[in-house]
Amino acid sequence: MKLYTLFRSSAAYRVRIALNLKGLSYESVGVALAKGEHRTAEYAAINPQQLIPALVADGTVLNQSLAIIEYLDEIYPDRPLLPPDPLGRARVRSMALAIACDIHPLNNLRVLNYLRTRLRQHEAGVNAWYRHWIAEGFAGLEKQVREYSIGQRYCYGDDVSLADICLVPQIYNARRFECDLGPYPTLVAISTHLESLAPFAAARPEAQPDAPA
Repeated sequence: MKLYTLFRSSAAYRVRIALNLKGLSYESVGVALAKGEHRTAEYAAINPQQLIPALVADGTVLNQSLAIIEYLDEIYPDRPLLPPDPLGRARVRSMALAIACDIHPLNNLRVLNYLRTRLRQHEAGVNAWYRHWIAEGFAGLEKQVREYSIGQRYCYGDDVSLADICLVPQIYNARRFECDLGPYPTLVAISTHLESLAPFAAARPEAQPDAPA
C-alpha cells in the first residue's frame, strides 16, 4: 500500500493511525501543500479532489479519510474499529463525523488560507475563527464522551474506535492553535491515554518522514 500524506494533515493522521492499528505496512509519500504539490497534474491523476490523503491499495486509489478507514476495517476485520451492534456503530460514527464533518472542514488549511488571502483577515482573526469552531464542536463532543466512555480511556466503551482515531488529530491541532482545552477534561484525558499507545504515537506528525528535521 502507498499513502499520499502530509505530516501535519489531520485527515492523513487519521489514516496513519488506522493503518497502524491494523498492523499494515505502507509506503509514505509526502505531498507538500505549501509547495502546491497537491495541485499538480500528476497528483490530480491520482486524486481528482486534490486533497490529502489518498491511499493506493489493491490496484485502486481511495480518498477521503473516513472512507479509507472504513474500507480498511472491512477488508482487515481483525481489531475492528466499530462496535458490533448497530446502535454502538451509529454512536461512534456520530462522534467521528462531528469532528470530520463539523469541526475539521471549517478549520482546514484551505479555509484558513482563504480567510487570510481573499478575505484579508489578519492572523489574530484567523486564530479566533479556528478557536471558535473548536469550542463549538468540542462542547457537544465532551458531553457525548462523558456518557459513552468507560474510564475516560476511549470515546466509546472500553476499546479503540473510529471516534478515537478522529479525536487525537483534532486535539493535536487544537493544542497547536493554543485553544483553551480546560472545558473539555474528558476529551483531553482520552486523547492523552490514546497518544501513549504505540499505533497512535507512531502516527504523530513529528514521527513522519516528511516532517521537518
